[in-house]
Amino acid sequence: MTNQQLASEDLKYIWHPCTQMKDHEKDLPLIPIKEAKGVYIYDFDGNRYLDSISSWWVNLFGHSNDYINEKLSNQAKKLEHVIFAGFTHEEAIRLSKRLCNKTKMDKIFFADNGSSAIEVALKMSFHFHKNRGKIKKYFVSLENSYHGETLGALAVGDVKLYKEVYSDIVIKTLTTASPKDQSEAEALKAIESLDKLLSENHENISALILEPLLQCAGGMRMYHPIYITEAKSLCLKYDIHLILDEIATGFGRCGTFLAHEPSNIKPDFITLSKGLTAGYMPLAVTLTTDEIYNEFYCNFKNYEKTFFHSHSYTGNALACSVANATLDIFENENVIENNREKIDYMREKSKIFENLDVVKDIRQCGFVLAIELIESDIEKRVNLQIYKFALSRGIYLRPLGDVIYFMPPYIITKDEIDLLFNVTLEAILQLK
Repeated sequence: MTNQQLASEDLKYIWHPCTQMKDHEKDLPLIPIKEAKGVYIYDFDGNRYLDSISSWWVNLFGHSNDYINEKLSNQAKKLEHVIFAGFTHEEAIRLSKRLCNKTKMDKIFFADNGSSAIEVALKMSFHFHKNRGKIKKYFVSLENSYHGETLGALAVGDVKLYKEVYSDIVIKTLTTASPKDQSEAEALKAIESLDKLLSENHENISALILEPLLQCAGGMRMYHPIYITEAKSLCLKYDIHLILDEIATGFGRCGTFLAHEPSNIKPDFITLSKGLTAGYMPLAVTLTTDEIYNEFYCNFKNYEKTFFHSHSYTGNALACSVANATLDIFENENVIENNREKIDYMREKSKIFENLDVVKDIRQCGFVLAIELIESDIEKRVNLQIYKFALSRGIYLRPLGDVIYFMPPYIITKDEIDLLFNVTLEAILQLK
């Protein structure tokens, strides 16, 4: 079948995410994908596109990775899934041990997507305090933050596009100032605002939640690691948990295995997903400490302290096997160290955008580089113009408003980086 035939069939039945479906009538092409390999995805008309955003930030080692394919196939022949209440399996045990050792956390709770992992952390934090006789009904998050789109995760976000329409039904939360840029001075200035907020409200606050170093869906805004260090100190001071949302920032995206590593702190919760399975399978985990775990450990007479939360596909064996394969690649191929050369190359290559009148800012955090354009007339739909132009040149971009960003698979070559950046330059130059 052709692209057009499949797209027509799709639009009869499917409601796509983060999409105004009417756009597909005229402005927004719907492209059926037939197969993918490496950094490229291929449609049914024989066109290929460089996947510059890792298919929504999940694909680390290229599509249809041979090693991961083999591990997934082998696991499917043994065990695909089993209920995770009262049962367990080797892949989940091995993965949990490896992640706890790597993150220096103590316990893991499995979920199946990033938003659900956030929900787990929020509920655990509130329930922990309740088990200790305190009702702390608020959470604090940063301006411009994003943590998912289920109701709890949405409540602790601050991107109006996703949240505003549901304001009548989400729980009330508190918002604190975000650092304005990547400087230490702006980080410390934002800490002053956080200190004031916590000092006035700490008795009613369960946790502070952060995307470490990089606010992804909020426009790829970036900040200095000292903010996390100081935020942890304030959380300890005011008896508040620190939740680090590493769903998009983890697994090497920000230059270290986890983005918060330069801050040299241990949070109360870490949420992981996306790169956890290198783009293969839905899986998420919430990591926490023995202190928190032990507050739920009780006998039958205190059963209300039990954490009653579950997902049908909790600890899915196929997904766990893929996650273990992902960690194998990190360990066997020195991924973090090898990425540094490409990170530096992206930084150097980004200089081609520096002198453009339409460019407001260029910023980078590890393997993520963002180009913010001067705010445009919303009617011009600059992001759609760039998307369509790049697509015509074989590059898949998905700008966030006026922010063009690159978050490619780690296997991208320097020649492919050149292609990506040069086409993006053309796309910016052709803007009307």
